[in-house]
Amino acid sequence: MLASSILRVEPYMYILNEPKACLVRAPFLVFLIEVEPWKTTARDAIRKTWANESVAGGLGFVRLFFLGVNRDTLRNGSELQHTIEEESHRYHDIIQQNYRDSYNNLTLKTLMGMYWITKYCPEAKYVMKTDSDMFVNTEYLIEKLLKPKGELTQKYFTGHLMPHLGPDRNKKSKWYMPPEVYPGRRYPTFCSGTGYVFSGDVAQRIYVASLTIPRLHLEDVYVGLCLAKLKIEPVPLQNEQLFNHFRVPYTRCGYSNLITSHGFHPNELIQYWQRLQSNKHRPCQRPW
Repeated sequence: MLASSILRVEPYMYILNEPKACLVRAPFLVFLIEVEPWKTTARDAIRKTWANESVAGGLGFVRLFFLGVNRDTLRNGSELQHTIEEESHRYHDIIQQNYRDSYNNLTLKTLMGMYWITKYCPEAKYVMKTDSDMFVNTEYLIEKLLKPKGELTQKYFTGHLMPHLGPDRNKKSKWYMPPEVYPGRRYPTFCSGTGYVFSGDVAQRIYVASLTIPRLHLEDVYVGLCLAKLKIEPVPLQNEQLFNHFRVPYTRCGYSNLITSHGFHPNELIQYWQRLQSNKHRPCQRPW
């Protein structure tokens, strides 16, 4: 399916958009950061730390926060919506659409990110999808993982690989998967939704695949289903400790040699980032 045909109709109306974010130059890296509308302090912490423009040096670099709407943003004279609009005016990094922002719509939010890349930033070399409670070592990601791969890489997808996992049939579980929705005994290998990286071309491929695959509420599993249909296998990394879907205890050398760590309050994120920056020129003989 051609991009031109799928881009004619916006799936959801844009309340706030940055259609010119990639016009000046094709970015080397785009961050798609999924965040709830009310998490203003999380967005501010990320802007001050790992997604600050200064981190990427002279490379083209775009930071985007994806959010939907909720009861607070839809209320007449909403203070929260006003705050979000002020953020957008100041930083030009908010993509807000009129879908319900909820856990069960995380898959939809990711697909809207894939759609946005396809329509407004098709020349992006690499994209990272991550969440607002993540620590990302952007410098390591760019210098050690992406730059060595070059700018012509296609069909590339990596992160914290989750192989051989089956559906959770416990109805009380956050990850419950009804048999009538997904009857299979195993999911295809997928990457933890806390943070994964892919070559820019994969965004359109995933979005097009999603048009023929019934939606699942488990975002990372669903992206894995799209990749399986596309015959794109997530790439295992030599160092399996680069992408972490849990909080890694802080050590200077440990955080100098990872890409993601999970579960940060905004204040903690700033503290960890400042510690890493103040020590980053000290040599690390061992990665811990």
